[in-house]
Amino acid sequence: MNEYDAIVIGTGSGMIIAERLLRENPDARIAVIDKDMAGGICLTRGCIPSKLVISPVEVLYDLEKLSDVIHAEVKGVDFRKIMKRMRKKIDSESRMIERSLIEFERIDYFKSPARFVSPYTLEVDGKSIRSEKIFIGSGSRPMVPEIDGLTESGYLTSDTILYLEDMPESMVIIGGGYIAIEYGNFFARAGCDVKIVEMLPRILSGEEPEISMAVHQELSEHAEIYTSHRVVKVESDGGIKRVHAESRDGRRIFEGEEILVAVGRESNSDILMPENAGIETDERGWIEVDEFLETSLRGVYAIGDANGKHMFRHVANREAIVAYMNAFHNAGIRMDYSAIPHAVFCQPEVASVGMKEEEAVRKHGKENILIGFEEMKSTGKGQGLNLSGFAKIIVHRESGKILGAHIVGKAASILIQEVTTVMSLNAPYHSILQAIHIHPALGEVVSWACGNLMRVDEYHKMIERVFQLSSQA
Repeated sequence: MNEYDAIVIGTGSGMIIAERLLRENPDARIAVIDKDMAGGICLTRGCIPSKLVISPVEVLYDLEKLSDVIHAEVKGVDFRKIMKRMRKKIDSESRMIERSLIEFERIDYFKSPARFVSPYTLEVDGKSIRSEKIFIGSGSRPMVPEIDGLTESGYLTSDTILYLEDMPESMVIIGGGYIAIEYGNFFARAGCDVKIVEMLPRILSGEEPEISMAVHQELSEHAEIYTSHRVVKVESDGGIKRVHAESRDGRRIFEGEEILVAVGRESNSDILMPENAGIETDERGWIEVDEFLETSLRGVYAIGDANGKHMFRHVANREAIVAYMNAFHNAGIRMDYSAIPHAVFCQPEVASVGMKEEEAVRKHGKENILIGFEEMKSTGKGQGLNLSGFAKIIVHRESGKILGAHIVGKAASILIQEVTTVMSLNAPYHSILQAIHIHPALGEVVSWACGNLMRVDEYHKMIERVFQLSSQA
């Protein structure tokens, strides 16, 4: 049996752990295991390839907003070139990581599935390997629901869509979360006939209702969106796939050349079999960890998608540092999830951090919550670009601390960072007001929202008027 100073499962954020250990202890021996392409989910089939694919249509959105003053003709979107560019970039990065893993003499790289056979011991490539320090970054995979006829008819997931050569003429997307909306937005704006079928009452159900509504309003100009529809059957006939869905109004059939299933992600723990080591998982298979990211087996940590908490690479990167410090330096660092930002890269873009309004009211009481609001079009740059969207800031009345922020509109993923930084420093919203913001840049929307606080009921009356006006425009 081979003994190691550390075993790292996964080649995404887990590489931060391997790199830090070898920097501090060049003589350490590490086993790195990944059954898939080197680089982890984010690099090989998640954030990076998807953004390389979907980002070009942002230009089309800008042109659409400025069609009154810029008379441009778009001849089309070269889907083949977009996909070729993406694959070239991803393959190159992955090969570079794999080469370094193979060539580094203190690392044994196993490109195979692994499973626990007992505490601290795994079986991989027919070998037994052991370590008192194990870091599980085994990721997740697309969830595929059991729908009559789906497997026989064929479907795409966020993994397999990256292998498309030609853009389909039509597509039915099952799901309404961030993956469904990002790809739905791209294909619809690129010229594909897209139908989005969501079981829940609204798309992007994890976002604030008014954020979802803002995206729905603009995306519905390019794609058909059906909410509160549950898919019950799929069939294929002569190259056309039919998706049967039920709603209160009865059954509806949606047709498309391709079907994209984007209903969420599920754990890979069934492959890893952590239960053989006494490592506890929840009812969905996510590996349970404490606030220090340690599992029920001392010395074994789970990061990233494996623990099912926040499935974003930027979170996994921070978890890797926390797990490493706790494992090798007994640092006692608690992982803080209070200011975790995320974004949805559709048009209009969405970004959020911290609590949603409902959670803030439930935790602190309506009377202790203030909400700040400002529209993108209030800024000079927003007027110049004819932008829609807004910023919403949720503040604790007494302390002035920012509890959450939610932005929809151009550059939302950039604008949210100022709020995230202030929250991470545990500073009050006044910090944003005191900072001088460039005029007339989009960043003023965050500052002005902080300077436009109101009671919860006042906010709801105001946002209702805003959407009434936008629907009439």
